[in-house]
Amino acid sequence: MTTPTVATFAARGHLIDSGLLSDTLEAVQAAGATYRIVRLDVGTNRQDETELELEVQAPSATVFERVCDDLMSLGVSETATQDVTLEAVEAAGVAPAGFYSTTNLATEVRVDGHWIPVGDQRMDATVVVDGASARCVKLRDLQSGQRVVTGNAGVRVKPNTSRKLQEGKFGFMQSEASSERRLPAQVAEVVREWRRVRQEGRKVILVGGPVIVHVGAAPVLAAIVRAGLVDGLLTGNALAVHDIEAAYFGTSLGVELETGVPAVHGHMHHMRAINRIRREGSIANAVKSGALTTGVMHACIEAGVPFCLAGSIRDDGPLPDTEMNLIAAQARYAEILQDAGLVVILSSMLHGIGTGNMVPAEVMTVCVDIHPAVVSKLSDRGSAQSKGIVTDVGGFLGELARQLGVLGT
Repeated sequence: MTTPTVATFAARGHLIDSGLLSDTLEAVQAAGATYRIVRLDVGTNRQDETELELEVQAPSATVFERVCDDLMSLGVSETATQDVTLEAVEAAGVAPAGFYSTTNLATEVRVDGHWIPVGDQRMDATVVVDGASARCVKLRDLQSGQRVVTGNAGVRVKPNTSRKLQEGKFGFMQSEASSERRLPAQVAEVVREWRRVRQEGRKVILVGGPVIVHVGAAPVLAAIVRAGLVDGLLTGNALAVHDIEAAYFGTSLGVELETGVPAVHGHMHHMRAINRIRREGSIANAVKSGALTTGVMHACIEAGVPFCLAGSIRDDGPLPDTEMNLIAAQARYAEILQDAGLVVILSSMLHGIGTGNMVPAEVMTVCVDIHPAVVSKLSDRGSAQSKGIVTDVGGFLGELARQLGVLGT
């Protein structure tokens, strides 16, 4: 007969408003275990956080392991105090079996009786402990001899919870992604967060797709960049190519931006745009020589905004600035994202998912797309801090520029 496993878990935060309490109870039952609420302190005023202690009984070790993994991913940690289990890396780039795989939630590990915060927090990494410090390290970056956390023991995570209707705070927690809320009201929430983040000395990073150019919104984005309001741009080869195509030919994907009519031989335009930049050697060289005088990429060079063009198998050319080494592109993304406080994803599902996986949970991520499925995709991938606006990216950027004071009313 299998002996049941009984353990106590705890969490603190705005557990009720955020829905984390119900998610926690559902996770226990879905795994085939049962629970008993030992303590639930909801406080006495609207600012108080809720404190939860939950006793979980699992019928087997396998069920308990699943419950533990699911609760840890929510930010609900086991209360038992013991040090983490550490195992040495035997081969570079290969973690020990049973390694702890991180979430984007703030994490601590217990080493020699002391709780140590984990640095470089991101999801889908290992935790390497070196003396009195711990940090997230991707599998490919592990080195032989490093000590890696295995299992869940001695690991605790902090849930990312927020109250609804917080005055002066970001308000997307009030509802799921919807196309039915007035766009100016949604943009106003973004602008408040934008200004707060930059006042705190943190960065606003944009992640963009080529749709920005296709819908004619590149001049608006360029104006926002020139105004000194953006601290980094993460994208692929396509946005830059079609932005430069528009600067040279007034087309995007060979379609006249003014009329929406395909241009004669327009299918060649993006290739000719790439060739011009390749002749110059780089986008920066083209700007310096006067060969490129307008557009988003021109604005980035002029304003000194760092950018990364992450390449893919689909890329034509590509532009000389495009990083075709995927690992190097990921590293550059992570470098630009350092100290980010707000990430705004503009119609770019794949680059948006990649970016969302690189930032800790406390970094607000806003996803703007006309397709509701794309807006919700980031949350489905585990980026719980992502909030969505379902709208045309051109309309969003126009309203954003207006509220930021870049364009007139």
